[in-house]
Order: sequence, then C-alpha cells, then structure tokens
Amino acid sequence: MMQLLSGYINLPCEPCNLMLLWRNIMKRVRRVRTLLFAACAVLGGLISFASTGYAAGKVNLLTWEGYADDSFVSIFEDKTGCELTKTYVGSNDEIVAKMAAGDRNYDVISPAVNYSQMIVDMGALEALSADRLAHFSETFESFRNHPGVQRDGKIYAVPMAWGAIPLMYRTDKFDTPPTSATVLWDPALKGKIAIQDVSMSIYIAARVLWGADKDVYNLTDDELAQVKEKLLEQKALVRDYWSSAGELVDLYAKGEVWVSETWGGYQVGMLLEQGIPVAEVIPVEKADGWQDVWNIVKGTPNLDCAYEWINFMSGPEGQCGMVKVAGYSPANPVAVADCLTAEEREYHHLDDSSYTQGLDFWKLPPEVDKYVDLWNAVKAAN
Repeated sequence: MMQLLSGYINLPCEPCNLMLLWRNIMKRVRRVRTLLFAACAVLGGLISFASTGYAAGKVNLLTWEGYADDSFVSIFEDKTGCELTKTYVGSNDEIVAKMAAGDRNYDVISPAVNYSQMIVDMGALEALSADRLAHFSETFESFRNHPGVQRDGKIYAVPMAWGAIPLMYRTDKFDTPPTSATVLWDPALKGKIAIQDVSMSIYIAARVLWGADKDVYNLTDDELAQVKEKLLEQKALVRDYWSSAGELVDLYAKGEVWVSETWGGYQVGMLLEQGIPVAEVIPVEKADGWQDVWNIVKGTPNLDCAYEWINFMSGPEGQCGMVKVAGYSPANPVAVADCLTAEEREYHHLDDSSYTQGLDFWKLPPEVDKYVDLWNAVKAAN
C-alpha cells in the first residue's frame, strides 16, 4: 500500500511576477468586459493584453456525484465559455492516491477538508488569490479556518458543502428505529449490513468501543488493534462494502441491505424517490461530520476556468444547484438565501447550531498511514 504521506511530488515553483501581473490585468479585463490594452517593459520589449470577456477554455474535474450535475454545468459553460469534463470518485483515498502518484489530468478536485490538508502537505495545490475568489468570505467562518482551507496565511481551498455520515435504515424492517451504531454489529442483521469502503469507517468502530467523546483521530497503537478486532467482528456480518452512491442505493433497492452508513441527505432522497422506505438517524455515539472543498491542482494550464468553476460553485447558481441535486448542506448560506424555503433551511440545519454538536467533524490523524493500513488489513482478511 502506498504511504500517502511520503514520497511527495516535486512540483514547479510559484509563478513569476510577470505571470502575476498578467493574471491581475486579465482579471480587470474580464470584470469590465471591455477590450483593454496594457503594456509594460519586459526584457526591453512591450507586451499587450486583451480579453474576450470570459474565460473560454476547459476545466477537468475530479469530483463526487452531485457536484457537477448537467443541470447546472450547462449554465456554467454558457456563462463562461469554459468546457467542463468530469470524473467521479468513490472515496477520498482515491483522490489522495492520484495526487500522490503525480496524476495531473485534473485541474480542480473536491476532497473532504481533512484530505485537502494532506494534499496541501504534499505541495500539490495552488495557493489561491483572495482577490480572484468571489464568495470565499461568505462561507461559514469555522469552515474557512480549517487548516485544510487556510495555512500560513495562504488559501488553498474554498468550502463547498457539508453534512453528516449518519445511519440509514429500512423503516419497514425495524419495529423500533435504531439509535445506536451498535446496530452495525447486530448478529440478527447478518447479511443485511453495508459499510462504506473508506478508512474513515474506523471512526465509528472507535466510538462504539469508547463512546461519543473519544478522540478517534489520535488513537494509540493498542487502541487501533482493538478497533481492528471490532471491524473484523463486523466483517462477518457485512453484505457489502460500498464505494459509490449508486452502489449503496442499488443494494437497498434490491432488498439486500437494511442498514448502513450513508452520505447524509443524498442516498436517502434517491431511495425515497423510488418509493423505498428509508430514514436517517444520528447515533448516540455521534456521526462523522464532513466538509468538502474545491482545490486547484498546482501547475494547471487551465487556471482561469478553474477559478471560474470555483466561483460559480460557491455562488448562488452552484450552491443552489448542488443543494437541489445532491441534497447536501451548502457552505455559503448567503448564496442560498433566495432559493431555499424556510423548511429547506431547517432541513439543512443552516440556523441550528445544536445539530452540528452531534457531529464529529473529520480531522487529519497525525499518523494517517496507520489508519489506512489498518483498513486495508481488515478488507484483506479472510
């Protein structure tokens, strides 16, 4: 298994002052949508600049289902002239592995904020110019202050969405709705349990062992060994380890799974649309809280369109579109002021600080490679 925090990539240096000058001039040109000419003496010569009024180009995304839906991608392309291509991922580990391996087929990525923290450490991300970010200051302050977003006075990410990893269950299969994550270890449900195939599944096992207040991001070697035994105990009961939203929805739709973790608000909506009775619950042990962000990959040749996409997705059309399609909670409450009803704001807990108290927002473990190795060992065990 690749050690995700070692063997970092040697990437190009920061752009020179000339390139910074170029970007600043081009930005002013786009803002006024007027043909401008600017000249400066460079190496004894004269350089002229012009703009057509929009970015025009392309942007390649590595992202999650629901974050680049055609319903709002088409609006983005029409407004900016940028052609967008997208590749969906099934886990944050996949994003990190691609960045660690030097995969530069993507301009913009959307990892969870704790994984953004890892990729910042790799040196694989562009430091973002605050004056090119249209909506950064409107996002939740607590989200902006995460080390996966800002580090040493530099911005590396723009908050996109947030939510929980609650339990989901078939309401017609339980006489009493589950309230504890211990349901994922219930022998009576053998073959009806699905677990997400990510190393973060370690956290819920740790909370089952030691309670809601346990710091699951800083487990000792002895505690990790106990978690491994707990996960191996669970493995005998698991119908499947799921990676994509569609995979879990299909398991429920076929009646193969009755209880699982879920991406809060997304898969439950897909299943309810199919008439399959499901519900979510935050267990007494707490649930994982997550925040997804947008990053620009360092050295991208499509920098202007990358900025255009991030600004679009953190503004009204992108945030409203993401909420309507994916069902996740928006990171920019200002952007959704006119598109969400009072009931929808309540559903997304935009004015309810108590909801987040039941969530344990992801952080980066100091020795994350041990967590990844543990999860791989559980998956490989017979």
